[in-house]
Amino acid sequence: MIVIVSNQTPQEQVKEITNVIEQAGLQAHISRGADHTVIGLIGTAEPRLMEHLEQMKGVDKVMKISKSYKLASRDFHPENTVIQIGDVSIGGGELVVMGGPCAVESAEQIDEIARLVKAAGGQVLRGGAFKPRTGPYSFQGVGVEGLIMMAEAGKKHGLLTITEVMTPEYVDICGQYADILQVGTRNMQNFDLLRKLGESRKPVLLKRGFSSTYDEFLNAAEYILAGGNPNVMLCERGIRTFETYTRNTLDLSAIPVLQQLSHLPVISDPSHGTGRRELVEPMTKASVAAGADGLIIEMHTDPDNSMTGDGVQSLFPDQFAKLLRELEQLSPLLGKTFATAKAPAAFFESSVQV
Repeated sequence: MIVIVSNQTPQEQVKEITNVIEQAGLQAHISRGADHTVIGLIGTAEPRLMEHLEQMKGVDKVMKISKSYKLASRDFHPENTVIQIGDVSIGGGELVVMGGPCAVESAEQIDEIARLVKAAGGQVLRGGAFKPRTGPYSFQGVGVEGLIMMAEAGKKHGLLTITEVMTPEYVDICGQYADILQVGTRNMQNFDLLRKLGESRKPVLLKRGFSSTYDEFLNAAEYILAGGNPNVMLCERGIRTFETYTRNTLDLSAIPVLQQLSHLPVISDPSHGTGRRELVEPMTKASVAAGADGLIIEMHTDPDNSMTGDGVQSLFPDQFAKLLRELEQLSPLLGKTFATAKAPAAFFESSVQV
């Protein structure tokens, strides 16, 4: 249920409304828009409460909300959520690019890639220190040491950092070194992890489960929001379908649908969404055209010899830089702002290993 009041309503009356809600044993979540203030009710309300609220001074309308997710819903929070991390705004019209390798392999590797991401115009360095792998004998990441390496590289080159967290026990240590915590597709419904992230207040990039519906996805986000952490980004990273040519099927329709259903920023992952290097560029541009607030793109200086085996979906540095320069031209046409550093092409080509 939501209560809609005009922004002209005195704060004393708004306080009276929230007092009535709280006295009924419910939580009142206030979201102020340009013209109206929406007070969302969290909990089970008695029918008489709705009647009481409708008659209160200052109340324009009381509406029932049938969605199972509340805080993630645009009904509860009409205005777009903008997540501010340092100088980077996510969800406010600026196109944010997160780039880097699937996994941190060494200090030299992540430092060089951070340098290239920054020079190309990226704002966030991505890299996994802990890697959830399908096979138990595959490379699992370098652990806490990798977190330290990436944090140092990000600080040195003026980049935010994002890394995946896999268990509740690692939320605090990952949050100590990374600016953004990522929940991978396999952990989207790891509810203990989501609850812990709700307590952390660190910005979270929540990836959609590869077989999840939009409702399931938004209910997963609700766990984090309900824990008190409002800084959640939704990431479309491809879903599992019958097609085998691509690693996954990037669901571009998810971008506008999620933006209609929710106020949370939406990020696209064309690397995992396709699993093929030659498809990353067109699907990146398609994601921006669909309205994505940001992108998370794999880039590696030697992708064919990456330790994770995901090199087939990683761009070379020159490809990454070229793509970002093209995004700079494309973004204004689609209502986004984005500017690259315009480093010379030779700068990136010299870093490609063959």
